[in-house]
Amino acid sequence: MNTYTFLTDLGDPVFLFGFISFSLLLIALPLSFWSLSGNKKSATVTTLVAIANLFLASQLVIRWWQSSHFPISNLYESLCFLAWASTLVQLLIERSWSTPFISAFSIPFSLLTISFASFALPEQLRLPAPLVPALRSSWLVMHVSVIMCSYAALIIGSLLSLGVLIIDRGNELQIRSSSVGVGAFRNLSTEANSEANIYSKIPSNFIQSIEISKAEQLDSFSYRTITFGFMLLTIGLISGAVWANEAWGSWWSWDPKETWALICWLVYAAYLHVRLVKGWQGKRPALVSVTGLFVITICYIGVNLLGVGLHSYGWFFD
Repeated sequence: MNTYTFLTDLGDPVFLFGFISFSLLLIALPLSFWSLSGNKKSATVTTLVAIANLFLASQLVIRWWQSSHFPISNLYESLCFLAWASTLVQLLIERSWSTPFISAFSIPFSLLTISFASFALPEQLRLPAPLVPALRSSWLVMHVSVIMCSYAALIIGSLLSLGVLIIDRGNELQIRSSSVGVGAFRNLSTEANSEANIYSKIPSNFIQSIEISKAEQLDSFSYRTITFGFMLLTIGLISGAVWANEAWGSWWSWDPKETWALICWLVYAAYLHVRLVKGWQGKRPALVSVTGLFVITICYIGVNLLGVGLHSYGWFFD
């Protein structure tokens, strides 16, 4: 994007609001890492992200007014919607847990999303266009918005799992109930080997209340966020199947996007399975969720940009 094109685009309120959101997140990014070094949540960072979220919401409303349809019909609009949803998920998580880790892992993704939408996409993919007949349905709002919100929750949850892999030092809770955020107990018998003189008289099944570590907190909130995203993804797939049957007379056509969405669902279903049934915590389920992050990238960006299938916006082979 050259300077003339950039200045011309600033006259469009949709692009202008996206650029303001990008600038706010760009300012918040180093501040989030600064607060992480001090291990204290920054109110300034939260405020910047909240304002960026409002500008992204206003951008979508203006685009809706300009195009006369829900603003999620092309790649540019869906990226802006994803950036709005990811900042919203970040703010909701921070309401439950006051820590700088959330913003440090979430802001880079939101910033990358809005910058890719604003500066990397060619102009023809950013311009509003009339909906094709198949998209002129009330299912557009239901299906696509739920899918995009599920992507936002799953991606943020997976990024928190990535944080577990980065900061975890191998100290894991041993009570399975901690997978759903309850229980803060560690079995002291595991520590008895190294401090036998202290714990020699403590029964092997004795447990003691402890303070949950940062890695364990990240693990818990990652689990909760992914669970929420998985439920949204399930609803989105079901609504998509109903819409497909209404539009094309087939519940499932094994379109590339449908196939990868199913793979994504299976990966996160495996994540929930190993946590709920196998009792995995910490690094092992985190590896599964990070794999899901890779699958979402292929499902959302890769398939769309290859120009194949009913869900593609086309670019490389258009």
